[in-house]
Amino acid sequence: MAAAALRRVGGAGGARRVRERRAPIAPMTGRLQRLLVLAAFGLLTGCGTYGDFGRVRPSLVNDDTHAWMGPAAARGPATNLAWKHQLTDEERTLRDLAYPLIEPPYDRQQWYSVLGELGVGSRPWPYPDRNAYASRLFTTAYRSQTARYNRLIEDIRNDVMRIDPFFSSARYVTEMDRKREKALAYVSNLTAEERDNTLQRIAENRNIVRWVQGSLHERTESYRVALERMVIAAPSPVAVEAERSLTLLQQRITGYGA
Repeated sequence: MAAAALRRVGGAGGARRVRERRAPIAPMTGRLQRLLVLAAFGLLTGCGTYGDFGRVRPSLVNDDTHAWMGPAAARGPATNLAWKHQLTDEERTLRDLAYPLIEPPYDRQQWYSVLGELGVGSRPWPYPDRNAYASRLFTTAYRSQTARYNRLIEDIRNDVMRIDPFFSSARYVTEMDRKREKALAYVSNLTAEERDNTLQRIAENRNIVRWVQGSLHERTESYRVALERMVIAAPSPVAVEAERSLTLLQQRITGYGA
């Protein structure tokens, strides 16, 4: 296990740099510009951008904060359609629950985190390199190796807790999309634009679920790489607890067929 870890990350002394594909920078609308001004103001005044439980402050977001995830997941020409259906409540919930499962754990609760929430700027596409998590874990200062192990365990357990709510929402949205697609055949005077937008929304929802499924597999592997490195860098009984948490995460993912 240790030897494999060394081969993957280029040695215990530091992770090698890997060139990542970056997603295109999303254009800034007037709404996003205003939100970023608010975020900057919060930082300058000491208020910060996060409230209780690590959530972005309500004053900096709205119901469609994660709406950008649909077009980003579809990445097709139909995303440029002039008119789109408004997101349903469950579609918003799906996106809100999906985002923490694609956001790199080390980007959470940082000064720039709100930019990621808004879909602004560049990001590794579709997933960060598997070695990136271990690199951040080892280059971030901790008072002890136990604290570093505890951070790994916390990140894994957070993902475990997020899985059930996400897939519950995904099941509901998927079922509604099946009914939505069947209903197209019974709509009178259906325009091509309405049909295309409906099919586009269905594709967006489906691809968001696939995005999270792929992300969960990548996150699991990134946690494994980090654990293997930590075992050879600082052996500790806490590693057993980390391994158990990682096994639980894998079981939850497998349970949903992801």
